[in-house]
Order: sequence, then C-alpha cells, then structure tokens
Amino acid sequence: MTDTTTTQTAPKRSFLGQMELDLRLLGMIGAFIAICLIFQFLTGSGGFFERLADGRFLTPRNIFNLTIQTVSVGIMATGMVFVIVTRHIDLSVGSILATCSALMAMTQTMYLPDWLNLGLGHAATPWVAILVGLVAGTLIGAFHGWLIGYLTIPAFIVTLGGLLIWRNVGWFITNGQTIGPLDSTFQSFGGINGTLGETWSWVVGVVATAIAVGAIWSARRSKLHHGFPVKPVWAETAVSAIVAGGILGLVAMVNAYQIPTPRLERMFDARGEVMPEGFSAGYGLPFSVLLLIAVAVVMTIIAQRTRLGRYIFATGGNPDAAELSGINTRLLTVKIFAIMGALCALAAVVASARLTNHSNDIGTLDELRVIAAAVIGGTALSGGLGTIYGAILGALIMQSLQSGMAMVGVDSPLQNIVVGAVLVAAVLIDIIYRKRLGVR
Repeated sequence: MTDTTTTQTAPKRSFLGQMELDLRLLGMIGAFIAICLIFQFLTGSGGFFERLADGRFLTPRNIFNLTIQTVSVGIMATGMVFVIVTRHIDLSVGSILATCSALMAMTQTMYLPDWLNLGLGHAATPWVAILVGLVAGTLIGAFHGWLIGYLTIPAFIVTLGGLLIWRNVGWFITNGQTIGPLDSTFQSFGGINGTLGETWSWVVGVVATAIAVGAIWSARRSKLHHGFPVKPVWAETAVSAIVAGGILGLVAMVNAYQIPTPRLERMFDARGEVMPEGFSAGYGLPFSVLLLIAVAVVMTIIAQRTRLGRYIFATGGNPDAAELSGINTRLLTVKIFAIMGALCALAAVVASARLTNHSNDIGTLDELRVIAAAVIGGTALSGGLGTIYGAILGALIMQSLQSGMAMVGVDSPLQNIVVGAVLVAAVLIDIIYRKRLGVR
C-alpha cells in the first residue's frame, strides 16, 4: 500500500518576518531618520555629500538640545496614551503644567522663605517644591477623572474647561508675574544645567545596554521554556546589536557636545581651583533625559505587567464588556487622569527648570503637541491600542520637525501648518494600516 501522507513544510518567512519587528514602529523610525537627513541636507552647503557632511542638524549640540526639548512633551505623552486608549481626551495638560509650575515657583521663592525660613539654596527647597507640584497635579487630574467617571461629564468638556480654568489659576497664583530665578538644584532637571558628565554617562550607557540586551535574551529563554515560538538566533542578535548601538550612540553624541571654555572656567572657580591648560569636557546625559527614560520604563511596566494596565486596555477595547466583567471603570478613569496630572507636574519641573523661571505662557499649546505625539506614535483614537515607546518617538518626531524648520528659517505660522498636516497624515496612515490588517 502506497503511503500518500504529505509533509507540511512551514512557509518561508521574509527577513522582516523573522525579525518580528513592528511595521508601524519601523515606519516611525524611518520617518525620523528621513527628517534628520532632510534637515541635515538643508542646513549644509556645497554639493550633495558636502551638505550631508557639513549640515547643522545632526551635530552633537543640536542632538543634545533636541533631547532636552523633547522631554516635557514626551513625559506627558506617556500619560496621554492611557487617556486616549480608554477613549477619552485631555485638553488641559498644558494648563495643568502651568498651574503646577506656578505653585512650585512660588513655593521656592515665596512660601517656604515666609513660612519655614527655607530659601533658595537650602537642601530641602527643591524637593518640597516638587512634592507640592506632584500633589497638586495628581489632585487636579483626579478631580477631572471624578467629573468624567462618576458624574459622566464628557472628557472633552471637562478638560476644555480645565484648559481655561487652570491656565488662569496659574496666572492668579503669580499675579501674572514671571517668577525666578529658581533653586539651582531644581534647575538641574532642565537639561544643560544638570548633566552626568562624560564618565558617568558611559557608565549609565553600558549598564542600560546590559539591562536592555539581557531583557531581550531573558524574554527569549522564557518563551522557549513555555514552548512559544522564538526568533532565529541571528535575528535576536541583530535586534540586540541595534538596541546597543542606539543607546551607546546617544551617549557618544551627547558626550561629544563640549562645555564652553568660559563655563568650565567658572565651574573651576566655584570650586576654588584653576582650570588646567587645554582642559575640555563634554556635557553628557542630561538628568531630564534620564527622568524621561525612568518614566517610560515605569509606564511600560504598568501597561504590560500590571492589573491596572490590563484593565486600561480592556476598557479601551470594549468599555461595556469591561464593566460587565467586574472592572470598576469609574474608579479606573479617576486613576488614569490622576496619573496624567502627576505626569503634567513632572513635565512642569522639566519645563520651568529649563527656562530657569516660571513664565505665564509656559506650556502653551502643549496639549496639542502631547495629543499629536501620542497619535503619531500609533495610539488609536478609537481606543484599545497604543504604546509608550511609540508616544515618545512621536514626541521626538514632532520636536525634530519644529527644530529643523526653525533652523532653516521657516516662519512659526508655517511650522504649525506643517505640524498640523503631519498629524492628519499620521491618522490617515494609521487608519489605512489598520484596515489592511483587518482591525478597527
């Protein structure tokens, strides 16, 4: 009897299929690289290759500035992912930032000196101010969540009202005045006034690389242990190399941005020392960037590894089914907006520290930038889908566009037109992508 059994062979997967990379993430990375190359070309002079080599966009100085300018929007964008995933919106984040900034500035310059005799330069001053800002931001966010979750007022209306209310509350707190300068330790969270230096930046970079690569291979071992399919070893190695290259490349770039000689001399003078002849040093990683990384890690863990994260995405996917399954969606709404408020306060620390003072226009239009960053990063306005790393990459793309256009002399109104067009295009591309995948 002839054996007619045929052997089924697994279909051969493409290179990208074996790498198991998210096509949307690849598209965003590709868009970011394209933006960088275009502005590098436009800011150069001479022939094609001379322009690419001599452009001003991909210089250590501009990359350093780009990172610190992205931080405050990036921090808030991570919280906006949770808000949009649950089918809400928050139009008040820029105004909450302004109120928290005003409170922290007044705490440092007025409240603590008058009430506790703690002035600028005291060790406790910046930390008490930050705590005040975090408490205020969390309470404001929780109040918005209560209005939305328990009183069932639409989030659009609540946060639109919040946009008008909290912007002007911040104005009344300061009587419309610019408050500054702020505490020097507080200013270290702004970027250029607080960096690790070259040596510690390399230490942090190597440790971060080891942790990231270790996590990749640990996840592979876990999949093998539970019998799940895994990438080929070469693909896992390639991904590890890309991650390591990205981390160490960023460290090398910020370390290459040299501290100006007059600033170095002042730093040595402050320590009572004389700067050695020919001495030079790089800034290194800013504390604000480390804060953004820490926020991204914590928010990713919440999204992927906690009950709260599972409830957030389940509620966004189908609110009625989530409520029927026992999830307290009202309390969940309060928690989400409280997290958003706390992140606004953290962003206020970075924004006011970078300016070294509080000004009344701080955070203006940040709500639009934050929403745009989350949407460009792949967060679905229909709810249920979104990633933290996508939102941060979206913020980086937005800031790159604005910085590049400013460098080539594009007027501010035209910059806003381009950003608005990019936002609409990003949503359209996302809709087309989801239709092709057969998801809503």
